Amino acid sequence: MKQFRLLVMLLLALVIVISFAPTAWAFCGFYVAKADTKLYNQASQVVIARNGDRTILTMANDYQGEVKDFALVVPVPVVLQQDQVNVGDPKIIERLDAFSAPRLVEYFDPDPCSPPPVNRVGGATRGGDGGDVALQSSAADNALGVTVEARFSVGEYDIVILSAKESNGLETWLNRNGYRIPQGANQLLRPYIRQNMKFFVAKVNLEEFKEAGYQFLRPIQMAYESPKFMLPIRLGMMNATTEQDLIIYVLSPQGQAEITNYRTVNIPSDAEIPVFVKNEFGDFYNAIFQTAYTQEGKKVAFREYAWDIGWCDPCSTDPLSPEELRKSGVFWLRPNTPSNVFLTRLHVRYTRDKFPEDLMFQETSNRQQFQGRYILRHPFVASPFTENVSCPAARQYQRSLNQRLEKEIQTLAKLTGWNAQDIRKKANLSQSQSAPWWQNVLPY
Repeated sequence: MKQFRLLVMLLLALVIVISFAPTAWAFCGFYVAKADTKLYNQASQVVIARNGDRTILTMANDYQGEVKDFALVVPVPVVLQQDQVNVGDPKIIERLDAFSAPRLVEYFDPDPCSPPPVNRVGGATRGGDGGDVALQSSAADNALGVTVEARFSVGEYDIVILSAKESNGLETWLNRNGYRIPQGANQLLRPYIRQNMKFFVAKVNLEEFKEAGYQFLRPIQMAYESPKFMLPIRLGMMNATTEQDLIIYVLSPQGQAEITNYRTVNIPSDAEIPVFVKNEFGDFYNAIFQTAYTQEGKKVAFREYAWDIGWCDPCSTDPLSPEELRKSGVFWLRPNTPSNVFLTRLHVRYTRDKFPEDLMFQETSNRQQFQGRYILRHPFVASPFTENVSCPAARQYQRSLNQRLEKEIQTLAKLTGWNAQDIRKKANLSQSQSAPWWQNVLPY
């Protein structure tokens, strides 16, 4: 059996102070680069649009292998009907990823002899039975303690909603009916049966998939009402041989969402780092995440973004339009009224031993803004036509650059675990290549 993963349920004010004191930077700046999910070899993405007890959940498949071997088993709190399931637009998840990804921004020091004022800022569904393996008879199902609560097709997916009395029977039913799930799955299925949860089970209708000409499996989107605000992740660990990354986008009219049974912490942010990182931002963010993940004991959820989705600062891409928000699952928008959507991006890297429980969420009224943001400060570069390059402030500024660079080096080493001496070599090389023309002219 080819290896596959079971995806689980769920969605320019420049600021400078010519002194040795830390600078309070505004959020604004020039956007340079982002650390989106392309950084990770395997990263599941889930969009959860939640208001009250109503949820629209979108699951993006990062399935690798033959399409005929695809199987998706998702515990759900209620029996879903055909009109509650849809095929989502993968571009919407790409937009949410790009909009909320940790970002690199840059500022350019002004002329120290003429500084600016200081500004401090703290789809349609299709009916049918489909499928290349016939469902077993009701008598056989009952013998296994399994009930088929609903059966339908949506897009390229054939879907059944099951309830079960015991996990061995459910595992046997899935295997008999052509769902290739890992051996021993019954142990992980058992807790959900005890909670009286149902099982959303999907596989690909190969004829429909081929006829439509799709290259990749599209996201599955489902709508339901339940007081349970949770994301079962344990089934996703059945095939796991290493750590898994899960990116969760929670859309709410309230404010920040957080995980209640594990700590939710902000990813280290607002750090000033050497300018050479501009060409190594992917490696930098991978290192900063792994370092923070290790320091936190590998059992926290990291908040990478929290912001009103109607605007951004700095913007890595345009905010989502009302139509894009609707496709994301936001169901509470009304025509001709201001959008009220708050986005929280959570990043969980998990293993079975560190995350033995499913994720439990809560909405909060906290609308405090946060983003993973890393800052490059480019030294002022004078031209031959610049006047007053020998003013007293320029001399003080020039003397402060080496101290500032050393602080950036130490910050980078602490955040990433990289060797400070190696960083210093790169930083000094980068600095010498872009040194102001007057650096060796003025008598300091």
